[in-house]
Amino acid sequence: MRLQKKAVEEVGFQLAPMIDMTFLLLVFFMVTTKISKEQIKVDIALPTASNGVIPSDLSNRDIISIDGNGQYFIGQNPATKKELTEYLKMRFKVLPPLRLYVRADLNTQGKKIKELMKIASEAGAVNVIFGSYQK
Repeated sequence: MRLQKKAVEEVGFQLAPMIDMTFLLLVFFMVTTKISKEQIKVDIALPTASNGVIPSDLSNRDIISIDGNGQYFIGQNPATKKELTEYLKMRFKVLPPLRLYVRADLNTQGKKIKELMKIASEAGAVNVIFGSYQK
């Protein structure tokens, strides 16, 4: 009885699917970066801080801005105190944890920032950072 030798197929690495995935990831990151930058278009003069530190992880943060007149903005959309409270509570329920990036104008009254911090803590914010320029 003779045994037939099976033809050995060469194992190859297909490059086309890898290139496709690379382009998909590239497009994804380009689109998400544009969305993040669009949320910061509220015209605010940030304060300067000599001890300002850039956080290592800025991802998954909701951007809340307060202009010099005390007007709240969720991303770049104006919001009342009630709308902001409802948004933060809903955001915490849907996709915890609630992490905020607060941008307050130089001329924003301290009581407005304090009010925002109270709203954020009642909504369940676990991490809040403030935007500033470094000296």
